[in-house]
Amino acid sequence: MSSVTRLFHFLARLPLPLMQRLGAGLGWVVWWLSPSYRRNFKANVAAAGVSWQAARPAVAAIGRMVAELPWVWMRPHADTLGDMVKWDGAEHFEAAMQAGKGAIIMSPHLGAWEIGAQAIAEKFGPTHGPMVALFRPARKAWLEPLVANARTRPYLDSAPTSLAGVRTLIRTLRNGGYTAILPDQVPPLGQGVWAPFFGRDVYTMTLLAKLAQQTGARVLLTWCERLPPGQGFCMHMRPWDAPELQDNTATPEQAAAAVNRAVEAMVRQAPGQYL
Repeated sequence: MSSVTRLFHFLARLPLPLMQRLGAGLGWVVWWLSPSYRRNFKANVAAAGVSWQAARPAVAAIGRMVAELPWVWMRPHADTLGDMVKWDGAEHFEAAMQAGKGAIIMSPHLGAWEIGAQAIAEKFGPTHGPMVALFRPARKAWLEPLVANARTRPYLDSAPTSLAGVRTLIRTLRNGGYTAILPDQVPPLGQGVWAPFFGRDVYTMTLLAKLAQQTGARVLLTWCERLPPGQGFCMHMRPWDAPELQDNTATPEQAAAAVNRAVEAMVRQAPGQYL
């Protein structure tokens, strides 16, 4: 076991509320130590048209996200989240699954998305089978076993970020299963298009739209709200019926623009928790 893994095991034993409070401080320490980070942060806030008062909590939230990782990644597989996670809109997921064409959980880097994936698998897996998601190996070798442990949990299956992995997702959805996509993940070169996002053209993935167009799967706007330390989390799920994701004649640029508009709307609801 590497020293980093031992450190993660140690930190995972500390109470999660304590780690979240320490993480909030860490977020502000990084903020004050990095002028370039402050400039980029403020520029993004201005581009989004969000007030500083609304966006300011994101400084601490980013630190909390980092501090949560040992607990999230090293949590024993037998331990359940239980009442730690509250649910707002789980009935929309059930309705999507009952339609029989599968469900795509569209979850941007908003709130505690790592917890969100585990919570979804834990709640719906026993009834609907495992959630299958693309898994990109960690860029750092020392991170690989930690990330792998976090993403190979009960009812949480992974597929490689390759053509074979995409085919796995298509089969999963056509068989009435479900997957999760991070729509604001920067795609590899050649697997995205340029589309507006908060007033700028950004390189946007086309995978989510293609999956919806090819399978007819329902799309659910989903995010895991991080409540104040000690109060747990709240999963929000809402159906999203964008015409561009149901129309095979829509161009990749049109579909990507629709996805980005949906992410913008989600961010504006909770700018203080967007990465």
